Amino acid sequence: MLLLLILNMLKLFNGKKTDTKDSVWIADIFKHGLVEGSFMPPLNIRQLRDLMRYRLKLVYCKSSEKNRFQNSLTVSNIMISNVVTDTFGKTAKSILELILSIEEIKPLLKKNLKSSPEQILESVQGKLSNEQNSKMKICLSHYDTLIDCINKIEEAIIPLLVPYQDQIALILTVPGVKDTSAVTIFSEIGADMSVFQDAEHLCSWAGLTPQCNESAGKKKSVHISRAGVYIKPILVQCANNAIRDKSCPYFKLRYDAIKKRRGHKRAIIAIARMLLTSIYHILSKNEPFNYELYEQLSEKHFKSKDKKFYINNAIKFLESQGYKVS
Repeated sequence: MLLLLILNMLKLFNGKKTDTKDSVWIADIFKHGLVEGSFMPPLNIRQLRDLMRYRLKLVYCKSSEKNRFQNSLTVSNIMISNVVTDTFGKTAKSILELILSIEEIKPLLKKNLKSSPEQILESVQGKLSNEQNSKMKICLSHYDTLIDCINKIEEAIIPLLVPYQDQIALILTVPGVKDTSAVTIFSEIGADMSVFQDAEHLCSWAGLTPQCNESAGKKKSVHISRAGVYIKPILVQCANNAIRDKSCPYFKLRYDAIKKRRGHKRAIIAIARMLLTSIYHILSKNEPFNYELYEQLSEKHFKSKDKKFYINNAIKFLESQGYKVS
């Protein structure tokens, strides 16, 4: 009896709570409105998001089939990928289909190919076993089926985009964002930005905010969270495009500045967060991307003392290579 009394007293202390007590506590704070609800967009946005996520899965399956097919080519010593730009291009795919059917490929060689007919014929002089032949035929058949499925999904997506053409057009003004990326981002965050307190909350919801795990003046971890498994990869792709976009060089300047100190991965996540912040303000204010503002930031980044800094670094580099700079 005394042992049971001691165990019940221990449950009252921190770290000794039961699941039942925790559930009662959560229900109590929920009753007083202290638990925030999860983000749930309207029904039509949810339907669009469901189709876009399924389309993404089909694209992943298509890439997997391409990799399996390329692996079979490599095993069979058929290196057509060295002489054509795209192994699944129109000409290359026709050649591969004829290789699998063991027919003559010379009539398919076109004049606009960069490689000569001799190089292409030499690249396909491998040894194709019956097992690899069967596997590659299945891969090609599945690849064509996946492309047909993706086209049908896109046909189902188009009617859902009609009410939101203006919002998607605004997202397309952001550097590095293309058609499919704009639709994917819109399907994840929706059109109403008032559901997020500010741009920082949206970035945290998308998994682009570093952790703040600091103790005794030492940072334990600054890794981003695992949230945003669908929107984060798309934003990273857009960030890689944005740093190559010459119409807005500011993203490239910020990327280079962060990469020197923190590396490529952290730099590209920072650019992705900048893009999502821009999209938040664009949809909130219903205004297109302001290129003039970023041009001013670019000029501010390259002010006179910065120019001297870069010139001095260039001189030091030349002198380290044995050159004399007057």
